[in-house]
Amino acid sequence: MERLPAEIPKVTKRVARFLGHGRGAGIQLVGILLALAAASSALLVHTVGVRLRRDVARLVLQGRVEVLDSARWRVAASEQMLRAAQAAPEPPQDRPYLVISLEERHLWCRQRGATLFSTEVATGSGITMVKESGASAWKFETPRGRLVVQSKEEAPVWAPPDWHYVEQSRKRGLGLARLEIGQPLAAADGSLITVEGNDVVRVLPDGRRVVLQATDGREIVVDGKVLVPPLGTTQRRYAGVLGTHRLNMGDGYAIHGTNQPKTVGRAVSHGCVRLRNEDIAKLYAMVEVGTPVYIY
Repeated sequence: MERLPAEIPKVTKRVARFLGHGRGAGIQLVGILLALAAASSALLVHTVGVRLRRDVARLVLQGRVEVLDSARWRVAASEQMLRAAQAAPEPPQDRPYLVISLEERHLWCRQRGATLFSTEVATGSGITMVKESGASAWKFETPRGRLVVQSKEEAPVWAPPDWHYVEQSRKRGLGLARLEIGQPLAAADGSLITVEGNDVVRVLPDGRRVVLQATDGREIVVDGKVLVPPLGTTQRRYAGVLGTHRLNMGDGYAIHGTNQPKTVGRAVSHGCVRLRNEDIAKLYAMVEVGTPVYIY
């Protein structure tokens, strides 16, 4: 293995000191960057990667010092994070792009070195929840790297994933029951729970039919079990949970509003980035489909 240049430990110590200073260290950072620029390119995956240094320098030149200060770049960055930084394309110059700091739980909308909009956000909790089988788990993290706004929605409707029902059943100390189309569930009171059209209904012993209602925190419970309705049914479509607007980034991740504004500023989501409804409405009007989103 090639020995690291003698100046690298010195630069690393300077970076470590900078990371402890927090905000207002932009001038110090520029000096550090100049020192790093003189170091060997052998540090691909060591303390600070060559390409990551280049990206940091570019951010400074674009006037994004406040983003860098809030990030407090960690010296012990993983190889995966460094490779992700290497793969990230250049930020666009002719249109807005979004930058999200998971550590600071903050979002910036930037263009040509200027901040067009800035607000705090809620991000993934980082909690791991083991699946029913116990063989695997859900990890509620906001992904890092470069994503893209793939679509936009007003008044978005949430179709809860399976993890939502597992989570609800465990919170309430209840079991879990899955309803499949064409396979009615028999209830202890003699009724049947089934799907008719787009609705989950209870067919009573006398033949009467009752359309069941469901919303976030008020799921259908049958004989002490939280019911998981089939995808596509009305009972698996929750209005209002995602706030007034949603910017979809693919794989189930999005930037959206919330019906719980007090959670903004905390790491509490299941992976999405939440904004207050007034903030997502402003951002929605500024961002077009295809807008890059840089999350670190």
